[in-house]
Amino acid sequence: MVGIAAWGAYAPRLRLSRKAAATANAWVAPNLMGKAKGERSMANWDEDALTMAVEAGRDALGPGDDRSAIDSLYFASTTAPFADRLNAGVVAAALTLEKQLSATDVTGSQRCGLTALAQAWIAVAGGGAAQSLVIAADHRRARAASAQELDFGDGAAAFLITPDGGAAEVLGYGVVTDDFVDHFRSADQEFDYSWEERWIRDEGIAKLVPPVIAKALATAKVEASAVTHFCFPSTFAGMAATLAKGAGIPAEAVRDNLASTLGETGCAHALVMLAHTLEQAKPGDLILVAQFGQGAEAMLLKVGEGVAAARPARGVTGSLADRKEETNYLKFLFFNGLVEWEKGMRAEKDNKTALTTLYRNSDQILGLVGGRCRETGVVQYPRTRISVAPNNPAVDTQDPYKFADRTATILTWSADFLTYSMSPPNHYGTVVFEGGGRIFMDITDVEQGDVETGMAVRMAFRLKEVDEKRGFRRYFWKAVPDRTANAQALAAE
Repeated sequence: MVGIAAWGAYAPRLRLSRKAAATANAWVAPNLMGKAKGERSMANWDEDALTMAVEAGRDALGPGDDRSAIDSLYFASTTAPFADRLNAGVVAAALTLEKQLSATDVTGSQRCGLTALAQAWIAVAGGGAAQSLVIAADHRRARAASAQELDFGDGAAAFLITPDGGAAEVLGYGVVTDDFVDHFRSADQEFDYSWEERWIRDEGIAKLVPPVIAKALATAKVEASAVTHFCFPSTFAGMAATLAKGAGIPAEAVRDNLASTLGETGCAHALVMLAHTLEQAKPGDLILVAQFGQGAEAMLLKVGEGVAAARPARGVTGSLADRKEETNYLKFLFFNGLVEWEKGMRAEKDNKTALTTLYRNSDQILGLVGGRCRETGVVQYPRTRISVAPNNPAVDTQDPYKFADRTATILTWSADFLTYSMSPPNHYGTVVFEGGGRIFMDITDVEQGDVETGMAVRMAFRLKEVDEKRGFRRYFWKAVPDRTANAQALAAE
């Protein structure tokens, strides 16, 4: 019964209008107007593969404080920000997982999302792990006026694998590794170089994917005609339907690849499609998910009785609903570092990070863990040796207290056009938490006029600053409007 016990997903709120992007580039690439339909997810300037991974992981794990049962983490990405720093370690710290866990970065191929899921399943099935958390996230950059710019999307998905996963049980698995180079990106390059579409489609996908589908079905002793849902990410129109027809999978089983609403989220997309399927599937359904990249992998799962209870608070469905159309193509270019722009003198400062301070205060900075006084119950951030409790400044009486999933509201705020910001005005203010505690912090995913005193907010793990001189990224938590809670409050008035 080893399988999925819980899952989650995340996509940025911004959605770049493909029509706006194609129109802006029509003078140089009129062929792109053929792709000017729908929208793609667009990361904010302070989002990357790590921040999206953390948000997907939070969605999968829920708000509970106890995460001690998770003893392994697999983070899959082809766009992780650090080449020689354990990216999975940053994710683990932000999710406040135990330090005694095994954390692994999985990368190097567009199928590494499904690879990570398979490795976690094998580890739990073999007794090498009690519970494994798998997260895949990608934030791919593409050249301006390219087809990839419109095809790509940003997003993440997460799955918790346990010995008795009640949401979906893994029945079969197939894999093949073959150095078929459909595209590549060298270590010193920023963008992918892709080969000719017909070659990739006919010689690559059409020949490498069917055998792994057959293998997954054969090991599970399941006929292709019994498959209820078939997930295969591809930017080639009709590719999944062609594979399904060749394998004997019913045409109605082919899942929407979310191309028109989300775009292709890289190595995470097979898992994003799987997450979306689980949100709509019924117990007993059979889900076949496959992914291509220097070979191929396929996994067959049977939906369990616990699937309804395991559905996440946000998931893919919630991410698709929480959207804001962005028609400013120039903003997309700025946020992705595709243009050189004048930032002004206020941006001219040294952003060197004190690594000693980061290490000593890792749980407070990356995990947003404060303190709660055992004697008075007073909650505070940051955690200090001396309690801030009135009339009782006790020493060394504080236990760790997690703020990241606490309900909060805006007490004071400012929209500042004078300070440097990637998305002016720069919003910041004092956030008050239910149960005690307040933090002065940035407010993100807002525009001028969006913020009000008393507005409900939630915490989001985001990029704080980039040290461009040394190539280091500093992360912290920011306040994001809780639009569902604010809408409910408005309706109740």
